[in-house]
Amino acid sequence: MNSTLKSLLFWMVLVFVGLLVWNFSRTFQSREQAMSFSTFMSQVEAGQVSSVTITGNEISGVLKSNETFQTHAPTQFEGLANKLWDKGVLMNAKEPTASPWATLLYSWAPILLLIGFWIFFMRQMQSGGNKALSFGKSKAKLSSSAQKKVTFKDVAGVDEAKDELQEIIEFLKEPQKFQKLGEDTPGPCGRR
Repeated sequence: MNSTLKSLLFWMVLVFVGLLVWNFSRTFQSREQAMSFSTFMSQVEAGQVSSVTITGNEISGVLKSNETFQTHAPTQFEGLANKLWDKGVLMNAKEPTASPWATLLYSWAPILLLIGFWIFFMRQMQSGGNKALSFGKSKAKLSSSAQKKVTFKDVAGVDEAKDELQEIIEFLKEPQKFQKLGEDTPGPCGRR
């Protein structure tokens, strides 16, 4: 298999595995039932909410029926904490944090990407052929003395070519002989 194809396949598999791990970690984080904000507010008004944890705009909590839920508050909504306090809901507040996988990805992804490109280009430079950065490489082949040389015996059966070649050699050795006879110089394919 071509090395460029191998490295491309390697990086595609690596990205796929990364996305799979990220998706897998997201499904474990969101085990709560998704609830719309208006449904959440009606549950608060009805006194069905036991406790909530507010992390930025994200609200997760437990209903009095021991069901967990998750919702998002609008950014312009004010007075949520006061309504929850009035209804006797137990509240916890946390600073919004990114998932550890996202933090790891954001911090290490550029470095790993640069290292990957560096490895890719180094492998391309080492191998010749029609790859990237091979424009300065010579494509000449070294001929060895062990290679077979072409002789008259190799073209056996082509008598006309042999006769013509003999005639040209003879003309090159003694051109005066042909001029005395009044002949023109021998041409290609035996024409004069």
